[in-house]
Amino acid sequence: MTKLSVNINKIATLRNARGGDRPNVVQAAKDCERFGAQGITVHPRPDERHIRYRDVYDLKEVVTTEFNIEGNPTPEFLKLVKEIKPAQATLVPDAPDAITSNAGWDTLKHKDFLTDVILELKELGIRTSIFVDPVESIIEGAALVETDRVELYTEAYAVNYHKNREEAIAPYLKAALKAQEYGIGLNAGHDLDLDNLKYLHDTLPGLLEVSIGHALICDALYLGLENTIQLYLRQLK
Repeated sequence: MTKLSVNINKIATLRNARGGDRPNVVQAAKDCERFGAQGITVHPRPDERHIRYRDVYDLKEVVTTEFNIEGNPTPEFLKLVKEIKPAQATLVPDAPDAITSNAGWDTLKHKDFLTDVILELKELGIRTSIFVDPVESIIEGAALVETDRVELYTEAYAVNYHKNREEAIAPYLKAALKAQEYGIGLNAGHDLDLDNLKYLHDTLPGLLEVSIGHALICDALYLGLENTIQLYLRQLK
């Protein structure tokens, strides 16, 4: 079964735009779980423009499903992860000024760095995942650094889905098969929505988790959060 982890960064973006505590990210996380989400994802960035580091500590106290913390493994980020000890840490090589994640790791170039970080997190009992592009050699590199999972960066798939979905999914299928070959768990995320999610789910073997935030929160503005989560879960059946 593929789990749905809801990224609540956009809830925090809305809160921060006005100040105060509306909407409340902790309550949003609790509601997402109550409505059926099997995980909560946050991606704190150094400037705290959406999820704040304080939010992560607050969420630790209430999240009862799988808590996934994403981010660039800077010393500050790693300190947070080690203190929180989430179910999963997803390492993302995003620049501090990036609007959103826009590239995966070069697992061969950064082999030594990733190996050290992953070992450190595993020793604390934290499942590791690294954000990667759908390239077979990159998956082979992920095996070398001994990550538990990879998260396929799905923007290219989403952009090209309506043009030719078979061509759009092709590199992702190859990457998924390569991950299976090496015994690496498979996650996916970025620009997945109610249009393109089912085909991805039905095509990729061994897909364990999808992390979805922006599209899901946008849909919730029109459809309501509970209804929206149920609609996403249906795509994963």
